[in-house]
Amino acid sequence: MKLGILTAPFEDLPLEAVASWAAENGFSALEIACWPSLGGEKRRYAGTCHTDVNDLTRMQATEIAGMMADVGIEVSGLGYYPNPLHQDASHREEVIAHLNKVISAAQLMNVPVVNTFVGGDRRLNLDDNWDRAREIFAPIVAHAQEAGVKLCFENCPMIFSYDEWPGGHNIAYSPMVWRRIFEEWGDAVGMNFDPSHLVWQMIDQGRFIREFGSKMAHVHAKDVMIDREGLYERGVMSAGMGWQVPRLCGLGDVNWSEFFSELYMAGYDGPIIIEHEDRLFEGSDEKVKRGFALARDVLQPYIK
Repeated sequence: MKLGILTAPFEDLPLEAVASWAAENGFSALEIACWPSLGGEKRRYAGTCHTDVNDLTRMQATEIAGMMADVGIEVSGLGYYPNPLHQDASHREEVIAHLNKVISAAQLMNVPVVNTFVGGDRRLNLDDNWDRAREIFAPIVAHAQEAGVKLCFENCPMIFSYDEWPGGHNIAYSPMVWRRIFEEWGDAVGMNFDPSHLVWQMIDQGRFIREFGSKMAHVHAKDVMIDREGLYERGVMSAGMGWQVPRLCGLGDVNWSEFFSELYMAGYDGPIIIEHEDRLFEGSDEKVKRGFALARDVLQPYIK
């Protein structure tokens, strides 16, 4: 396993500076954030562009790969997390076009994985969303296969605010849906697993890894704290609004010992990429770095 970080929180820091800091501070991998360079998603933790995939040339891709190699950093994947099933057709077309460019960039950079969301239209039920996903993703999955890139979906329901209520912006969150995904596309796709999303859904972490561990091609390390007072006040039907608190590893309710034990048992030996969404360690690059370093110290004893 290699321990690394998702570059998204360093929205104003150049990729070379992020890579140098990461290498100097005990990390050996980066997931590079690849949102559109001219903006797009405006939500928190989205919008960072550390590699502009528009018209990326082979020479530029080689230069990026060389820069990473020079500091001893592996690129675990390219990350772009929009909503490909968005209710607005024009927005949907924009994000799908960019996702295809990210896949092409990964091919040029010899990066094995592109991480994204299946997405979801919050107005539709699960089955209707799934029917649309099968249609929309068929050519995207085919493009990734032709490029020799593993397209990986994250298991986040994307229900954190009122504009995502009631159905969320990503349907790939439960074992039932993941079985459909792998029945539909098999080994052409993989899972980008984040354990924090299991905690607040009350999904058994060990059982989930035992069932899907062989399908995990990329893993995020993010914690979550359940605010029991907020849960009491708002109830479970309020989803993440008011009681689900993203934290850095070791500051929440994820059982990290079980997490690594089950991953090792499942044979996973890929990257462990820290995802930083902890508000207590935001506000400056230095605070973000402190947060990543804290999570590193929690996880490092498990990395072999």
